[in-house]
This record gives sequence, structure tokens and C-alpha cells, in this order.
Amino acid sequence: AYENIIFCWVMHEQGIIDEIIAKLETENCLVHNIFLMCDADVLRKRLQKDIDAGIRSEDVIQRSIARIGLYEKLDTEKIDVSHITPEQAAERIINGERGKTDAEETV
Repeated sequence: AYENIIFCWVMHEQGIIDEIIAKLETENCLVHNIFLMCDADVLRKRLQKDIDAGIRSEDVIQRSIARIGLYEKLDTEKIDVSHITPEQAAERIINGERGKTDAEETV
């Protein structure tokens, strides 16, 4: 049996999340819905790197920025990853520090 399963996907509607979870056997486990968020400026810069590398097309920036408000409405625990490393984000998930802001990050 598995101790942890991480399902990672960009889901901008609560109904999508609910439908997926409803199809899983969750009675003997804890389910944490965690959303990694960043501000529009950081999102734009990160997506531009992918565009420059040929991984994504130009239209991804406009679509992604337009959806930010949808993500904020999701019934999820949120972690602002605008100014932290992937390792720091992982630590917040592991330690349950989901509401912590960048200003509270200890170096």
C-alpha cells in the first residue's frame, strides 16, 4: 500500500476537483487539496521562460492570468510560491504551513 500519493494537475474549477476525488476510495486516508499560487507578475515571467524554451505558446500567458481569480475561489489550502524555492514549498506542504506568507519565510 502507498503512504502518499501526489496528484498534480492544473484544475481551475472546483467541480473538476470534486469529480476526481469522488471517484477515489478516500475513506481510509486524508485528502489535502493544495494550490500553489503566485502573483501575476511572477506567473508571467515563469511562463515566458517556457515560451522562450519552446515549451508553451504565447497565448498561455493571457489565458493563465485571466484564470487567477478562478483559482483563488477553489476550496483548497493555498501556498504562495511567488518568492520561494520549490524546496521551501515542499517543506511548507510537509510541515502543514500552508497559509504562511513570503514575509514569514525564514531563511
